[in-house]
Amino acid sequence: MADQVKATNITWHHADITKADREKQHGHKAVVLWFTGLSGSGKSTLAHAVENALYQMGCSTYVLDGDNIRHGLNKDLGFSPADREENIRRIGEVSQLFVQAGVIAITAFISPYKGDRDKARKIAGDGNFIEVYVKCDLGVCEERDPKGLYKKARAGEIKEFTGISAPYEEPDNAELIVDTSNETLEQSAGRVLDYLRKIEVIV
Repeated sequence: MADQVKATNITWHHADITKADREKQHGHKAVVLWFTGLSGSGKSTLAHAVENALYQMGCSTYVLDGDNIRHGLNKDLGFSPADREENIRRIGEVSQLFVQAGVIAITAFISPYKGDRDKARKIAGDGNFIEVYVKCDLGVCEERDPKGLYKKARAGEIKEFTGISAPYEEPDNAELIVDTSNETLEQSAGRVLDYLRKIEVIV
């Protein structure tokens, strides 16, 4: 699906205003903050906590949340490996557009396959992609089960559910790992913000 190219007779049009111009106007660098982890690990909660803090600093941000995107842009996709691949490819492309607009794009997707996350990194371009592994023990995720999905998966009502009947491939070289099994939301968000300061995305 992702490798099919159907469009012909098209030309790329270059903008007069560059990513660097927009970053200068916004007062910070533009990157993709890619939160990955199991369902219930706290990705969305952490993504919004980080966005709230960045917003208070005057940064231009936007959260792309897995469930929200499947209500619109990706509503035609299921949860097969092929559909998951296309889901992440589309998000990678959208995130890259946000980066070109000078925005800190914050994504919260399980994105269970290393290869798909690597493709999203490649789409974003060198230095524009920050992978944050939201690490959380499966048992803790199941105890939280905010959407009741683990219960349904254990009962066989949901097929191809990550962590139960479908794999999750942990990142090998994530820029940052936060452990939401043992850290508070404030601690995890603080570590993300500290990392952004360290690499001078924000000051």
